[in-house]
Amino acid sequence: MFACSYTCIAATVLLSLLGGCTLAPTYQRPDLPVTDQLPAAPPMPGKSAARPVEVIEAELGWRDFFVDPQLQQLIGTALTNNRDLRASALTIEAYQAQYRIQRSALLPAIAADGVGSKQRTLGSNGYATAETYSASVGLTAYELDLFGRVRSLKDQALEQYLAMEATQLSNRISLVAQVATAYLSWLADCELLAITEDTRRIEEESFILIEQRTREGLATQLDLAQARTSLETARANLAKYQRQVAQDRNSLTLLIGAPLPANFAGTKALDGQVALSALPSQLSSQVLLQRPDIIAAEHQLIGAHAQIGAARAAFFPAISLTATAGRISGELSDLFASGSGSWLFSPSVSLPIFTAGRLAAELDVAKISKEISVASYEKAIQTAFREVADALVASETYRDQLVAQRANLEANQEYFALARNRYQQGLDSFLTLLDAQRSLYTARQLYLNLQLAQQVNQVLVYKTLGGGWKERR
Repeated sequence: MFACSYTCIAATVLLSLLGGCTLAPTYQRPDLPVTDQLPAAPPMPGKSAARPVEVIEAELGWRDFFVDPQLQQLIGTALTNNRDLRASALTIEAYQAQYRIQRSALLPAIAADGVGSKQRTLGSNGYATAETYSASVGLTAYELDLFGRVRSLKDQALEQYLAMEATQLSNRISLVAQVATAYLSWLADCELLAITEDTRRIEEESFILIEQRTREGLATQLDLAQARTSLETARANLAKYQRQVAQDRNSLTLLIGAPLPANFAGTKALDGQVALSALPSQLSSQVLLQRPDIIAAEHQLIGAHAQIGAARAAFFPAISLTATAGRISGELSDLFASGSGSWLFSPSVSLPIFTAGRLAAELDVAKISKEISVASYEKAIQTAFREVADALVASETYRDQLVAQRANLEANQEYFALARNRYQQGLDSFLTLLDAQRSLYTARQLYLNLQLAQQVNQVLVYKTLGGGWKERR
């Protein structure tokens, strides 16, 4: 008896393993809805266009990309302590657990039960007491997955979990970029603060000089008023950059999720904080497929295919098995005695006949969801294409703009030196010197802000390429 029952259970398990077919449509990755090559800035006169790079491999090498040890320390702290990243990591664990729950339905759940009852009843011969004891092991209502419904649901849960893992990686890259951008902004504001302090000092010296020359009759009240206006403007700008530096520190503190290091100082130059590897003039659009957000979108699309498989399988019969084997006796002492064996084998079949169109509607919903996922996947690629293209084009133009702005700054420095000498010699009015001071201050600000924009764009290149790049050898 036991041998027969165990054979039934073993056959059930074997049938479950053989039920590996699925009605989900075969997944084929959609063609890229963009051109084969990412657009790039045209080569400069005298430069030859580099050969196109056909295959690019993304990698999260932020320690090689961000070379400042202070910035590396901040990024490492953020990856450990940032609360948003921690919450997304816990979300991944929840999706993983959900996948394990769904996967467990592929195998039968075997449980052991023990039951004992004792009942006193009144009969024609008076009171009588009956006892029943049983012990059994088996499975209950296990679905044979002959048409892949359970397997499709498992596949869908797996793809959702993998999509969340890719999203987590995308969040890590975004966090690295956010910390780097905030750090660069803080360095820029520290330099702007130092420039403004230097400008204020010059304005104070000029005001004192004009005030003295006014008392001596060598300058007018108009010159003095103009000098005071310039001085107060510098003082107002100084307060503004002091505020921005403090707010930048607060932003960094929030991003890293911990207090800033005790040795944190903004005395470093903004230039050279990001070590971007030399980029080819053209990149294959295949690089977009290695971005974590694109990977996540593709997992969602594959999961939508699995959802169709589950919806199709619902049209077919659902076969469930209940099978147990054990012992039953009227006396507890005789429960495991010879001749007390028992077994139960109870298959059931459920075939949908009339559902008022519910199953067809569920299949339509699954197919529409797949088309929505295709559109979302293609839109994600198109968005990524635009982001990478913009960042790569900006890399070239920022270099040219920096060269021109540097030349403009040097011209303003020369203009200020000449204007100051000519004013001190009485050859020009104070208005000329004041104009030179303002032009120099503006040029220094513009050059520093342009440096910041160029550095932030390099961070954007790192982010949009999915955490860096290298040519596959």
